[in-house]
Amino acid sequence: MDTCEFDYVIVGAGSAGCVLANRLSEDGKFTVALLESGGSDARFWVKVPLGYAINVANPKLNWGYRTEADEGLNARSISWPRGRVIGGSSSINAMTYIRGLPQDFDDWSQAGATGWHWDNVRAVFDRMETHSELTPTGRSTRGTGPVWVSDLSDRMLPFSDTFLNASRDVGYEVVDDLNAEGAEGIGYYRSTVRGGFRWSAADAFLRSAKRRQNLAIIRDADVTRLTVASGKVTGAAFVRAGKTSQITARKEVILCAGAINSPKLLQLSGLGPVALLKSHGIPVVRDLPEVGRGLQDHLAVSYQFAATEPTLNTQLGGMLGKLMMGAKYLLTRSGPLSVPVNQVGGFVRSSPDNRFPDMQMYFNPASYAMTSSGKAVLDRTPGFQISAQPCRPTSRGRIEIVSPDPYVAPGIQPNSLSTDADKHAAIQAGKVLQQFAAADSLKAVTLRAKAPDLMALDDDGLLDDFRQRASTVYHPTCTCRMGRDDQTSVLDARLRVHGVGGVRVVDASAFPNITSGNTNAPTMMLAMRAADLILEDAS
Repeated sequence: MDTCEFDYVIVGAGSAGCVLANRLSEDGKFTVALLESGGSDARFWVKVPLGYAINVANPKLNWGYRTEADEGLNARSISWPRGRVIGGSSSINAMTYIRGLPQDFDDWSQAGATGWHWDNVRAVFDRMETHSELTPTGRSTRGTGPVWVSDLSDRMLPFSDTFLNASRDVGYEVVDDLNAEGAEGIGYYRSTVRGGFRWSAADAFLRSAKRRQNLAIIRDADVTRLTVASGKVTGAAFVRAGKTSQITARKEVILCAGAINSPKLLQLSGLGPVALLKSHGIPVVRDLPEVGRGLQDHLAVSYQFAATEPTLNTQLGGMLGKLMMGAKYLLTRSGPLSVPVNQVGGFVRSSPDNRFPDMQMYFNPASYAMTSSGKAVLDRTPGFQISAQPCRPTSRGRIEIVSPDPYVAPGIQPNSLSTDADKHAAIQAGKVLQQFAAADSLKAVTLRAKAPDLMALDDDGLLDDFRQRASTVYHPTCTCRMGRDDQTSVLDARLRVHGVGGVRVVDASAFPNITSGNTNAPTMMLAMRAADLILEDAS
């Protein structure tokens, strides 16, 4: 077994790990190792914005996880893609950039994550971002951060304007920037795209850091467990090309492996619920009952319609269109391949009585079928899709190892729709979509509904259809959440594992509660602020 030593060892080169690798190696004081199970992100379809569906279906880029039978979703087992590549899920996601709503982070603070309230995290977002904005005279930039957030509305299909008009029809405001504080309504999504290419966390943070002498990036390295001595984490064991190696952290090991793999690694290393560990013959280092518990995810339900006006199907549904649009992208970095799949959406209230927006909407100028591998196959004729996602589910699931073998996938039980509030939210999601489908602007371009017919469903039918067809929006969180103590959480407000030295968890598993929208932006923010805390503690 080979051994090497660094100040900081980061496990996982995803959205959070790339941020920390950059920040902790920046001033040259510390040596940093970044371990990633996957390989290079230098792949054509990773970089092409519309390559999202291809990447998700590629087993070389995806951990390939599936949930256990989920009783709340008619006992279905659902695919949960997670990025296994440099950049992690930010290299295979749909590139939608949403900070979240202010109350999301105030809720974090109230849950015991002191210092993570909106006023603090807003400042972190501000210094993390560069905005590429459209102006009457061209493009301008705002901010100087490494994360590129682009307004691509000038590249979106004219059909997408129909969604904005439908929003006005049903009384929702059309907003210019969905990341503006307090923004509520429908608008064009901002995307992590720069110059016609995906701009992942690896592009934003790792590209500028990878040549630093004090940073070692070790790809294709499967971390199998953390090493512990006298109750303190001292390093990790990993396998690369069939060879087992030991890496030592003089200061800390930082888990950035995501909401599935971070709790899995803690459990494999003897940090977790004592009964679970003993059942698999794993020596207990510390009984931490909440490791792997508290899992939250967003579920969305979608309905598709055949259209009377051209959509993406018109451009890309046939081979000739694919060839023409591919050539346009290669020559000009423009056209439909340069824009992510989610073009329009936002936050709305399903009832005017609600205190805050409770639904996130997605509107796509395309209709398609999904293969068993998760690949989208566009219809040959024009169509569109409308989707709704309840923002703040209250159901909580779990991640649990099912074997002491690190190469065996953990059990994933989302426990969806296990609360009355979530069942009500599922019905409300369908009702909001019925509002949009009945809007004059959408009815004017609708040829017919694809099955099931949204407008034919009553409340019971909407709930039944949600159970039958709703699926993940790929936002697993909260499985190593911050909080007040080791009986109700896993981490303190500085992201240190309760009662265990030498280890932190910095990724979406640390969220105390799921945010209202897409989780990539708040994950990078979390890592930016975590770096501040780690460097403060080091000094």
